[in-house]
Amino acid sequence: MTIPSSQSGTIMHLTDRRPEMSAEDLASNLVPPPQFAHASFDSYRPDPDYPSQQAAVDYLRSFSAGPKPQKGGFFSRRRKEPEAKPGVYLDGGFGVGKTHLLAALWHAEPGTRKYFGTFIEYTALVGALGYAGAVKLLTGSTLICIDEFELDDPGDTMMMTRLLTELVSSGTRLAATSNTPPNALGEGRFAAQDFLREIHSLSSQFETLRIDGTDYRRRSVEGHARALDDDAVRERVDAAAASGTVVSLDGFDDLIAHLAHVHPSRFVKLIEGAELIAVQGVRVLDSQAAALRLVAFIDRVYDAQLPVVASGIPLDEVFTDEMLNGGFRKKYLRAMSRMIALTEQQ
Repeated sequence: MTIPSSQSGTIMHLTDRRPEMSAEDLASNLVPPPQFAHASFDSYRPDPDYPSQQAAVDYLRSFSAGPKPQKGGFFSRRRKEPEAKPGVYLDGGFGVGKTHLLAALWHAEPGTRKYFGTFIEYTALVGALGYAGAVKLLTGSTLICIDEFELDDPGDTMMMTRLLTELVSSGTRLAATSNTPPNALGEGRFAAQDFLREIHSLSSQFETLRIDGTDYRRRSVEGHARALDDDAVRERVDAAAASGTVVSLDGFDDLIAHLAHVHPSRFVKLIEGAELIAVQGVRVLDSQAAALRLVAFIDRVYDAQLPVVASGIPLDEVFTDEMLNGGFRKKYLRAMSRMIALTEQQ
């Protein structure tokens, strides 16, 4: 339901939405998020203290031009240059610009049959269309970019490796990064050998680019997401709607329950048109399935750069210690950092 405000804005409820998306709709959303809509190699600013950044730009410019024909005739004695690999993997810490470069590569690729998405978006695509449907949709594409390749779910990793192997055999080129949580409470990043080991049957198809550097955002997961009381949230909502902003307002439990009935591939449609997300009554989650759905939801909210206002406990405290010490720790840490950032935008 959409509630008209006293001025030109509106207040709506995400829990009233039942988004439907066709295969074409899903494919049309596999593009770089808004903050990278204009990313290019020229707009990337390599740090002169880390030559590997400029080296990565140079390699990706060449990669974007596609395979180069071999020179020389049949009887030429010139040694052939090694054949370029169809895949490239950007290996580096958080904040060195991997996603910017991945988006720049996508933008530099000619034609329209190219896709950009996170690992979660591609697995959601398979979940929505089925494996055969996803293969049919993606076959014929010239480039597949995968940001934040998840290595913590063996089943999903094997499925994606199989999918990408089929696509490479049909002529598609690949570019990927692996998921790196911001500072990860002192943990290190996923190194290239972890990525290549997990995609073992496909690893020989990738050229690894090491990108050194420091986090240009200087962000950490210290601190907490901003939390207000219910009255303050409602005041923010009314004020935003009165100024012409489209606001979604939902109870935390209602939203979490609703996410269980919306396929993650449709989360992008769920928040479409919203300019501010408001949630009341945030509490600790007691279900890992619900927690992972929230992670996927926050990823889409973060991609859209929608500010969040919330009451109850700080949003970054919704995950239990058991969750944070389990196999999906890196996903939760990434979501925590993003929730802190989103509530700071309010």
